[in-house]
Amino acid sequence: MKLMSWNVNGIRACGKNGFLKWFEHEGADIVCVQEIKATPEVVEDSLRNPLKYHAFWNPAKKPGYSGTAVFSKKEPLDVIMGLGDPQFDSEGRVMIVKYPKFTLVNSYFPNSQRDHARLPYKLAFCKKFFQTVEKLRTKGENVIMCADWNIAHQEIDLKNPKSNQKNAGFLPEERAWMTKFIEAGYIDAFRKFEPGPGHYTWWSYRPGVREKNVGWRLDYFMANDEFGDRLKTSYHRHQVFGSDHCPVGIELKR
Repeated sequence: MKLMSWNVNGIRACGKNGFLKWFEHEGADIVCVQEIKATPEVVEDSLRNPLKYHAFWNPAKKPGYSGTAVFSKKEPLDVIMGLGDPQFDSEGRVMIVKYPKFTLVNSYFPNSQRDHARLPYKLAFCKKFFQTVEKLRTKGENVIMCADWNIAHQEIDLKNPKSNQKNAGFLPEERAWMTKFIEAGYIDAFRKFEPGPGHYTWWSYRPGVREKNVGWRLDYFMANDEFGDRLKTSYHRHQVFGSDHCPVGIELKR
């Protein structure tokens, strides 16, 4: 079973740059996207409901901003929009999609912004996210999370850690939260299979940056420890363009 996640940085723009061709080629069972920047009403039919997958959209109230969507071959048991908190849910940042053997949480974490103005908001989001996932877990649900977490966790997760110590996405508070989250019993799926450096999922649009692989790893799949033995592999599709992020994926043992 294959699950893919991609911050498309505008699904209409990504649609013009090969999204549907990638979608068909990948043939994933579930595709999660973040930063859709659109409501389903304003996109063409082929993007609204790719390949007739079951499509679920959670756009932000603010036009052209944030938002998430999930496309699934099989119809899920239930889809819950948001964390149950209006300050976060108005931005369309979380979708909780329930399947018979696991619950999938598709998320787009806030950016702390260059001046760190949104760091308190982001940390409040992180706290609420953790509480929500823990509630699912205590109910006995296995939880798979995919997201643009907007956090590079360790120095290995970005090309230039020394010069980014005070930059959004690599702030001590953000990294400490992710450490706490993982230590509470969650697995970073990619690091389960690939401990080495040089693996990134986001690159600046500045000329030459992606070609030189000067990137950050911001997009992860995670799962609760109890589900870890179901993880078969995890990878990045760094050769896929169409956004400043690349798709990331996991495969599960049947």
